[in-house]
Amino acid sequence: MHSFGDSERTIAEALRIPKTTVHRTIQRGTVEDCTGRGRKKTARTPENVEQAREMIQEDPTTSANSTRKLGKKLVVSHMSAWRTLRKDLKLFPYKMQKRQILKPEVKQKRSERAQAFLDRFPNGRHRDIVFSDEKLFSIEQAFNAQNDRRYAESAPNPEERAVVRTQKPKSVMVWAAVCATGKSPLVFIPQGVKIDQQAYREMLNKHFLPWAREHLGEDWAFQQDSAPAHFARDTQAMLAEECPDFITKDQWPPSSPDLNPLDYSVWSILESKACAKPHNSIDSLKEALLKAWDEITVEMLEKIVDDFPKRLEKCIQAQGGHFE
Repeated sequence: MHSFGDSERTIAEALRIPKTTVHRTIQRGTVEDCTGRGRKKTARTPENVEQAREMIQEDPTTSANSTRKLGKKLVVSHMSAWRTLRKDLKLFPYKMQKRQILKPEVKQKRSERAQAFLDRFPNGRHRDIVFSDEKLFSIEQAFNAQNDRRYAESAPNPEERAVVRTQKPKSVMVWAAVCATGKSPLVFIPQGVKIDQQAYREMLNKHFLPWAREHLGEDWAFQQDSAPAHFARDTQAMLAEECPDFITKDQWPPSSPDLNPLDYSVWSILESKACAKPHNSIDSLKEALLKAWDEITVEMLEKIVDDFPKRLEKCIQAQGGHFE
């Protein structure tokens, strides 16, 4: 207002503040006019910022350049190092991820087959796919080193924080199938039984096909991964006879657990519920798995399966590579 020619009295009346306050403010000037005001930076100096940039460019991992290690190298506090990374360099730490190596030819097949799936199951027809998979569960407690914490006023006893691991824990293999409208029975593979093509066909005949005939309509497609027992000649002949449609070995994208709803969601839900605590026997584990399986609702499955075409699109956008 002063720069536009308003008098001090006019400014004071407009802002409803004392005229003396207006006068002092005008005399003091703007921040740009005031040199030497404020505390000078001693930790986040241009030299330290540039040095931190060079360290991160040399090794961007937190194992080499955590805020504490960076602070020691720069002779500043770890909070100053943190502010240097976040505010000055605009850098954020991202978690490392385990991923399967994908060769160029595998990436190309993933991309091509993902597009073929979108063309084959358009306009919500992905809900007609019945996805299947196996999973090994152990009696040990499921543990996420990043997210699983324990609240306490002070550091608890190490024994209270321990998640026990053994060399060869008892475990059980399960098989299941899901679709947007329901889930098959949870099948426990007997101990010592090898899932060869004969055992696989017997399991399908005993557990899956009766459920499919009762639960599913006349238009659905059966999905399975590329395990040898799944694509044996006799197995393929049985599926061609018993299923309205099924996805062959040459149609499902290779190396793609990220595209199977059981792998990218359902098994994790089951494990988090059934294996939140360790079990003292296989029977206890089975009971917990069955209980957790019953708690997975159709509404949950519908949302999970509806993520399938989105993942196909991301696979195509990533040119068959991994995606977030």
